[in-house]
Amino acid sequence: MKRVVITGLGAVTPIGIGRDKYWNSLFRGKSGIDYITRFDTEKYDTKIGAEIKDFSPEDFMDRKEARRMDRFTQYAMAGTSLALEDGDIKLEKLDRERIGVVIGSGIGGMETLEKEHSKLLERGPKRVSPLFIPMMISNMAPGQISMVYGIKGPSFAITTACASSTHAIGESFRMIQRGIADLIITGGSEGAITPISLAGFNSMKALSTRNEEPTKASRPFDKERDGFVIGEGAGILILEELNHALDRGATIYGEIIGYGATSDAYHITAPDPEAGGAKRAMELALKDGKIHFSNIDYINAHGTSTYYNDKLETLAIKKAFKEHAYNLAISSTKSMTGHLLGAAGGIEAIATILAIKEGIIPPTINYENPDESCDLNYTPNTLIKRDIKYAISNSLGFGGHNASILLKKYME
Repeated sequence: MKRVVITGLGAVTPIGIGRDKYWNSLFRGKSGIDYITRFDTEKYDTKIGAEIKDFSPEDFMDRKEARRMDRFTQYAMAGTSLALEDGDIKLEKLDRERIGVVIGSGIGGMETLEKEHSKLLERGPKRVSPLFIPMMISNMAPGQISMVYGIKGPSFAITTACASSTHAIGESFRMIQRGIADLIITGGSEGAITPISLAGFNSMKALSTRNEEPTKASRPFDKERDGFVIGEGAGILILEELNHALDRGATIYGEIIGYGATSDAYHITAPDPEAGGAKRAMELALKDGKIHFSNIDYINAHGTSTYYNDKLETLAIKKAFKEHAYNLAISSTKSMTGHLLGAAGGIEAIATILAIKEGIIPPTINYENPDESCDLNYTPNTLIKRDIKYAISNSLGFGGHNASILLKKYME
């Protein structure tokens, strides 16, 4: 099997656009959560979210083309532009038939759907835009990236709710391992802070209603957690076959060596109460990478700040890592970014590989009240400096989808 390395990072997040701004905010414990400004939340139980407030599509693409894209596709395009620049990738010098694009999105073009549905109700069917379908569908993020950059290798979308990005990264890893592609642009994008999304998650009682303290609302593993905070953005990574990267003199952030994917087969939204699926995803990633669980230094947890997710992810870690679970450093960067749904795994993979490269474990902020069912080391409130050789990033999605990737410090 071929070795697969990470050579470019593009982050479009509520706490910063670009690798450095995102990373600096993470290790400083900066929250990107505030009151939602995009629409009136007066009638909503939840009035807070993690919006990206300094994003201008024209910084990354032609203005006319941007108007033909939903917000989630704009974020994916921006993340791709940043990742290609970060990786110093000159596409004109590469075989674009050996390059792929695999992007995850849990919801796709929800903003476009709402806008065009309003037109239908208010003005009739003939006023619905002919661009409605191609702007809304989830595959249009990889489709637009492929068209704009002339990429002719494998191109597809993955939609597995909040596990979408991690599945996308894992499947890209597999394709490069097996020689199907030399380089893949992968990760995820989401732009679902919209009226109906907020209403739907509120109806499920999934969102935090800590409206009086927005920056403290996302508090993974804390006993007083009351739900997740919806976020938006994109996390795009360049995965590359090792020799292909070395031949072009690439900077290598780290290596991906394992991937595990499982299903709970239990419930449409609730996790398996025995945590079997999440446990097996981590175990499969370890087996794939031929690494014993005792060698793992850090886990970037899914850690949504919902009662059952945090409790049962903790249980899964204990079952997978046994006594070593108490030696692990764990953190949930969702405490700062909110939950980017299908894009979460993308930005969290970036956080994990930078943690390995920099030897810094970002904190879980807002951890104030210990929970007896969440009794591991969640890196509360302050970063930890630690040499990290191996780390796992977890994503767990509605529908029982679980995905884990195993990342490693790069050594020649």
